[in-house]
Amino acid sequence: MPGLDGGVAIVTGCASGIGAATVRRLRADGAEVLGTDIDEAAGKALCEEVGARFAPQDVSDRPQWAEIVAQAVDCFGGLHILVNNAGIVSGASIAEVDDETWDRVIAVNLTGTMAGCRAAIPAMIESGRGSIINIASTTAIAPLPGDVGYSASKGGVRVLSKSVATWCAQQGHPIRCNTVIPGATETGILDAAEEATPGLKAAVAATSPMNRLADPAETAAAIAFLASDECPFMTGAELLIDGGALSIHPGF
Repeated sequence: MPGLDGGVAIVTGCASGIGAATVRRLRADGAEVLGTDIDEAAGKALCEEVGARFAPQDVSDRPQWAEIVAQAVDCFGGLHILVNNAGIVSGASIAEVDDETWDRVIAVNLTGTMAGCRAAIPAMIESGRGSIINIASTTAIAPLPGDVGYSASKGGVRVLSKSVATWCAQQGHPIRCNTVIPGATETGILDAAEEATPGLKAAVAATSPMNRLADPAETAAAIAFLASDECPFMTGAELLIDGGALSIHPGF
């Protein structure tokens, strides 16, 4: 992708799924990448395979974000791209969710995304440009009754991204912030859900008129586009990568 050669990126949740596919894509397009994850073995293996750097990170640890950004700058000389991808699910409805589960999901999915944006912006200003890509979910638009924490956190990510985007623009900072909204995707989270509920993947695939799950590489392609210089006037926007799931009446 034009505009990525020489860029420096941080990708959270890099050990699998969309995060792993994004590290592969950004590296293939010429960016230097620091991948982070709580799964040190898988994250390190992936990064070593593609020539990226790896750092263990729990994105909910707000003070650690300064260290991660400093590591990217020290290793590569700046920071131009942040992909806030790390996320977890709870599988708990409003009747089932306990305080600990709710707090953890919000801490990782929403507070972790905020902390990443906050830490990255000064380094991006210093580097002369920046693109922040926050990964939400179709549940941010059509929430899951059985996962109140995940749905609420991803809805928060949508609005957070718009606030970051407009603040940066009003301040005159050369930093864009956009949201990618994936639909059902072949990831480890869905694999685990399939084990618990056999047949779930087929049911979820059927929610799209394309009647299939997304390959993580398809979402990574959209992330690479937003990270590039190909869309300099695009900020505060949302890219749906859902196979048309939210474009069709649920009765048809």
